[in-house]
Amino acid sequence: MSRFWSSVVHDLSPYVPGEQPKIHDLVKLNTNENPYDPSPHVLAAIAAATDRLRFYPDPGATVLREAIATRYGVAADEVFVGNGSDEVLAHTFQGLLKQDAPLLFPDITYSFYPVYSRLYGIRTEEVPLDAAMQVQIADFRRPCGAILLPNPNAPTGVALPRAAIEALVSEHPDQLVVIDEAYVDFGAESAVPLVPRHDNLLVIQTFSKSRALAGLRVGFAIGQRPLIEALERVKDSFNSYPLDCLAIAGGVAAIKDEAWFEQTRGRIIASREKLVRDLSGLGFEVVPSMANFVFARHPGHSGAELAAGLRRHGVLVRHFAKPRIGDFLRITVGTEDQCSRLIAVAPELV
Repeated sequence: MSRFWSSVVHDLSPYVPGEQPKIHDLVKLNTNENPYDPSPHVLAAIAAATDRLRFYPDPGATVLREAIATRYGVAADEVFVGNGSDEVLAHTFQGLLKQDAPLLFPDITYSFYPVYSRLYGIRTEEVPLDAAMQVQIADFRRPCGAILLPNPNAPTGVALPRAAIEALVSEHPDQLVVIDEAYVDFGAESAVPLVPRHDNLLVIQTFSKSRALAGLRVGFAIGQRPLIEALERVKDSFNSYPLDCLAIAGGVAAIKDEAWFEQTRGRIIASREKLVRDLSGLGFEVVPSMANFVFARHPGHSGAELAAGLRRHGVLVRHFAKPRIGDFLRITVGTEDQCSRLIAVAPELV
């Protein structure tokens, strides 16, 4: 602590990212990274872009926005790109979510949301999930300034169908609804097709999960032009060059390699379903997931006890010591071998 800290810094409780340990032969299933290498086309595109490093990148990342627009059937000026979806979310909080009435989001959700709310001075109300860890759209029928909903939710992995998202958006025509789709590619329905019909909808996605580019930091938002313009105004008042030339080149190659994308996400979905079956066979209660992770608890053991035991056996998972979810583990879906190693050591703990 320093006497030079501002009141903003004094009042912050920063987001705590998942551990990135440097331990040999550790099965790392704690941060929802893709267990497979990126598309070979991505690696080739990044290598080819290194001769541009002495130049500033295109501040509008035009070729990447155009590639994303083509993939999702929207106009390029309806796409915003940033340094990971966290930065896109940060600009969204600052530029669109600070309203007179409170921002609504689930009580069990991505833990960056309350951090951004405090950072930008946004009043919030948390809407409790039901006993089955499900979002109930009816619970959001209350006065608000805006709504933020991850779909699938994190850390639960539960997803709402597109029809439910459209009902939510339609019931709040005068409030912005932001759908955070970081994990949507693993079996859920994207809300992007709803964008042309709803000027109050913004959809945010990332290349970190299904495109295996967590280390490259590429995220994007899709919405009608006035919403995208707001994000651009914030971005250009903060950092005109959020994506470097390597990220732009890699992102374009990633979004164009549909064959790699389909094959890899199919492997992860298959591994997830097997992991659910195996955990259930060991007595775990597993929340239905449409993400690249599962959320599970065992009736005979605390989450902290299980997380510590798995770590002693060289398997790292995520445990949140928070109300309502302290007995759960969030387990990333790894490779077939990584999941098998988890299942092999789990019986020694339960």
